[in-house]
Amino acid sequence: VQLQASGGGSVQPGGSLRLSCAASGRTYSNVIMGWFRQAPRKEREFVAHITWSDASTYYGASVKGRFTISRDKAKNTVYLQMNSLKPEDTAVYYCAYTRGSYTVVTNPDEYDYWGQGTQVTVSS
Repeated sequence: VQLQASGGGSVQPGGSLRLSCAASGRTYSNVIMGWFRQAPRKEREFVAHITWSDASTYYGASVKGRFTISRDKAKNTVYLQMNSLKPEDTAVYYCAYTRGSYTVVTNPDEYDYWGQGTQVTVSS
């Protein structure tokens, strides 16, 4: 499985960005796609995940109500719509892939494949 993330950039506080993550390679059942982020000198933080089969979602507390994760089956792509961005959202954002019958999976060690990361900078 290969993951290609895109869509990062610079935006002012209160602005919006949409990240994309295109997956290629063999597909399997019980797939969950997630987004994580890592700011300088901080640990990788869970942002959101979506179950590929039924589009059920789960969000980290710091982004709930501002970010929306979605998927397009036909394009094998996951999106992260980020609204009301804050300076503390500044980080490198990574998409990730795992398989399993999880309801919630926020530990990055449980994910098997990772995209290359895309920088998001929120600054005035």
